[in-house]
Amino acid sequence: MASPANLKFTESHEWFRVEGDTVTVGITQFAANELTDVTYVQMKPAGTAVAAGGSLGEVESVKTTSDVYSAVGGSIVEINTALASDASLVNSDPFGKGWLVKVKATDLSRLAGLMDASTYDSKHRVH
Repeated sequence: MASPANLKFTESHEWFRVEGDTVTVGITQFAANELTDVTYVQMKPAGTAVAAGGSLGEVESVKTTSDVYSAVGGSIVEINTALASDASLVNSDPFGKGWLVKVKATDLSRLAGLMDASTYDSKHRVH
């Protein structure tokens, strides 16, 4: 499965979709596959200020717990509450229903330095 072309990607396997000044954040299919079964998602609450490079929360699986990082600074405006009752959405639909958090960004310029889908996919073959 190729990663969606309208997203930006980090080396730590987060994806970012920009809609105005709001950035939706999730983890990639590659990361979801590596984690195997995601069992719990804990994001910081709406209203929390985040710095570029700062942690947004954690994703837990049967294998490990992984931090999720933001590429932009701003404020969390929404968390995906559906994940509280069905964390497996991160595995089954990481680019759709498995999104994690939305950040109202104060500066989108850092996203320009992130990987596009083809670059990310060439480095991290999804299996």
